[in-house]
Amino acid sequence: MGKNELRKGMIIALEQIGLIERKKAEKAMHTHLFESALWKQADSIGVTLSTTKEWDTKAIVEQAWLDGKKVCVPKSIHNTRELHFYEITSFRQVEKGYYDLIEPIVSETERVDDTAIDLMIVPGLIFTREGYRIGFGGGYYDRFLKDFKNTTVSLLHSNQLVDSFPVESFDIPVQYLITEEGLMRAERS
Repeated sequence: MGKNELRKGMIIALEQIGLIERKKAEKAMHTHLFESALWKQADSIGVTLSTTKEWDTKAIVEQAWLDGKKVCVPKSIHNTRELHFYEITSFRQVEKGYYDLIEPIVSETERVDDTAIDLMIVPGLIFTREGYRIGFGGGYYDRFLKDFKNTTVSLLHSNQLVDSFPVESFDIPVQYLITEEGLMRAERS
C-alpha cells in the first residue's frame, strides 16, 4: 500500500475515535509531555497549530506560555516547501492560511532562527517505533528536519503506531514518541 492509501486509512481510523476517548487520550499525551525532561529542559517550543482533525496543540501552546517558554509556529513557504518559524505571544497573531492551516501573521511576529528552537513537536498521521512518520503530505517537515539539530517529538495515539511502511531516503525520523500510554525513545536499528 502506498503512502496516500495509508494516510486515507488512518484518517478514517482516527475519525472513529469517540470524543470522550479523544479528549482522554489528548489529556494523557499532554500530561506525559509536560512531565517529561524534554519539556522541562526546553526554553522554546516549535509547534504546528492544530486543525480539527489533529491532536489538540492549543493546550500545549497555553502551557508553554504559562511555563515562560517561547512558542514558535510555522509558516509554510509554498514555492520552496520550506517552513519558517515565528514566535507568537497571543492567538491574535495567527490566521487561517493555505489549506486552512493556522499560521503566524508575519507582519505581527518575529521570525525565529531554527537553532533557537529547543523542542520541535512534529505532526504526523502514521508512525513506526523507529520514529519514521507519514505526515499529511507535502514533505515540509522532512525538509525542515533534515537540518534541524535539536530535540524532536511527536504526539500520537497508540493506534497510529504501525510495524512498518515504505521509508524513503528523504524521510527523517523523530527522536521521541508520546502516546496516551507514555513517552518512548524512538528505536534505532
